[in-house]
Amino acid sequence: MKSRFILPALCLVFTLFLLHPLIAISPIQIKAWKAQSKRVNIIRDEYGVPHIYGKSDADAVFGLLYAQCEDDFMRVEMNYIEKLGRKAEVFGPMELANDLYLRLIISQEEAKQEYKTSPLWLKKLLHAYADGINYYLYKHPEIKPALLTHFEPWYPLLWTDGSIGAISTGSVNQSEVAKFYGLLGNKLSYIKKNPLDPEADLTGSNGFAVGPAKSKSGNSLFYINPHVTFYFRPEVHVNSEEGLNAYGAVTWGQIFVYQGFNPYGGWMHTSSQVDVADNYAETIRDGQKGKEYLLDGKWLPIKEQYITLRAKGQAPQIVHVYSNHRGPIMAERDGKWISVKSYNRSIKSLIQSWARTKTRSFEEFQKVMDMRSNTSNNTVYAGQHGRIAYWHGNFVPKRQPEIDWSMVQDGTKSSLDWKGLHPLKDIVQSIDPASAWIQNCNSTPFTVSGISSPKRAQYPVYMAPDAENFRDKNAFRLFSESSKLDLDDLIRIGYDRKLIAFEYLIPALVKAGEKINAGSNASFRLAIDTLKKWDYQARISSVAQTLAVQWGQKMLMKIPRKHLFGGEIDLIQSVEAYLASGKEEEMCQVLELVLQDLDKNWGTWQVAWGELNRLQRIGNQTEFSFDDAQPSFSVPFASSTWGMLPSYNSKVFPNTKKWYGVNGNSFICAVEFGPKIKAKSLLAGGQSGDIRSPHFFDQAKYYAEGKFKEVHFYVEDVLKHQKSAYHP
Repeated sequence: MKSRFILPALCLVFTLFLLHPLIAISPIQIKAWKAQSKRVNIIRDEYGVPHIYGKSDADAVFGLLYAQCEDDFMRVEMNYIEKLGRKAEVFGPMELANDLYLRLIISQEEAKQEYKTSPLWLKKLLHAYADGINYYLYKHPEIKPALLTHFEPWYPLLWTDGSIGAISTGSVNQSEVAKFYGLLGNKLSYIKKNPLDPEADLTGSNGFAVGPAKSKSGNSLFYINPHVTFYFRPEVHVNSEEGLNAYGAVTWGQIFVYQGFNPYGGWMHTSSQVDVADNYAETIRDGQKGKEYLLDGKWLPIKEQYITLRAKGQAPQIVHVYSNHRGPIMAERDGKWISVKSYNRSIKSLIQSWARTKTRSFEEFQKVMDMRSNTSNNTVYAGQHGRIAYWHGNFVPKRQPEIDWSMVQDGTKSSLDWKGLHPLKDIVQSIDPASAWIQNCNSTPFTVSGISSPKRAQYPVYMAPDAENFRDKNAFRLFSESSKLDLDDLIRIGYDRKLIAFEYLIPALVKAGEKINAGSNASFRLAIDTLKKWDYQARISSVAQTLAVQWGQKMLMKIPRKHLFGGEIDLIQSVEAYLASGKEEEMCQVLELVLQDLDKNWGTWQVAWGELNRLQRIGNQTEFSFDDAQPSFSVPFASSTWGMLPSYNSKVFPNTKKWYGVNGNSFICAVEFGPKIKAKSLLAGGQSGDIRSPHFFDQAKYYAEGKFKEVHFYVEDVLKHQKSAYHP
């Protein structure tokens, strides 16, 4: 489609309405905020973690959002600027494609209507969300929002689970949206495959659960290990006299603990490839009253509407957009318009996200799972009474099982539409497995519990197209080989430093290198010998690790990817096929390039991994900046691509020669569900986004060393470690 679908604003007067007004605050509203504030206590411990206590759930949410704003208002605001489709108003026209992409799949009108009809208990939470943020802005006039000077109670209904993106559009990305609707030349934030970052699609989260039969104490154990952008989630503890008592990671700006635990059980989410969004090729014609699409031999009207996009420094652009009964039209391929069927937000999903935090038993948790409104997550569970469980996905539409749903479907056939949802009992799951352990590392569910794992043949492909990855192999090995575990043993597994992928890759490289040693230079021969002696363990002193990771990154660009039925890339099969292809000379040539690059950048190829791989935080930007001249910590960890369980994705930046971490292990927590909760946790860097705060980077050294801090879960322990206490 051409830009004829974009209409300029008609006059300057219209643009005046684009300016975000300063909302007048009534004395009655201020009085209500102050009264609610008195019903909330926030206690900060020695690491700045906020322990929030409210009389009601709504009071606790009020305090939770206030505390989040204290720690990092910028990230709270930016998450909602994005979900509102308004990033271009802050960053300029390069973000228009991203804004349109989100506006097409996240309906603000639906969110507003759901807010109006929401049950009273939820409406109270939504108002507490908005009031907590708006009260913070009222009390801190020195804070200058980038755009949002007033938050509305319907905003949380734009973003109803805690995932970092929670966006599913099948194979369609903003690049195609921009082309279809005439928004060329804009920044594309959600493109899945970035050829300049070969590790980008190969990272993720880990969740572990251990049952009584494999626990030294006889209590169930739990490990929470999301791998996300650093500083994307803080650590919180939120309580109310209405039964809320949840500890864990909350995504900035959300009202619920996304990954965490209460006195009765814990929940951890990993991302999966369960098919929750499908694409259809629609046949379109110009009808007498507008565009029409063909369905079962009948021509039906396309829904048409207008979306107004605004960009900093530009007049508004009004985009004429289309949708049908499946969803928005988002692309054009081979002359066919592509519609997207998805489920990217709903009030039911928000209710499910909240309800899981207040469950008091496995049976209650399973009942919440039966709401089946979580589209972006697998769920690992452990709790009191020794129950452990895993569900691969949650929202799983029914489809024809023999079809490859990773492909675009024929939009003229209603028989290819979704046929309701699979009941919870039918999705891939493992409940109280005989192995007494569960692990998921964004991988196939058919290895989650060793020999007790579900069987692939019993499920349609679209339920679990996920491939195995090297993290999965590593976790499977560790749990299979281990005897009974305690909390510290579980942490040791979670922080295992073996880069298991190189057990496949390095012997092949060494064999190829030794074959051509006679004709190679001394540096190459010494590098091959260094790699041959390596035990594949990550260490800051390891030169072999530097060689292996840099060589591996370059090799990922050359290894053809094998796709499973269902579209998922199987990296392990891809590596095995490449190693069998006999390309020994190519592998050696890539190592030569690595040696040359290291010599050029460092003056020697013998660079220890910790000298190269660093952790630094010198500002609170959402776009990271780093400086080799500023202090930083050596980090032994590497990307989870290579089977590293404590994931640490680092890279070089335009103005640096060192590599700096940007995502991976973020909030990590190990929990034991005994008569009393015992837990240990760790954050990447620190709780606060304020560079002046003592908690901006106070956990960095512990993070680099993998040393956990004690969690203060009970009020008596919180008071012992109290550093400040106040009403919002």
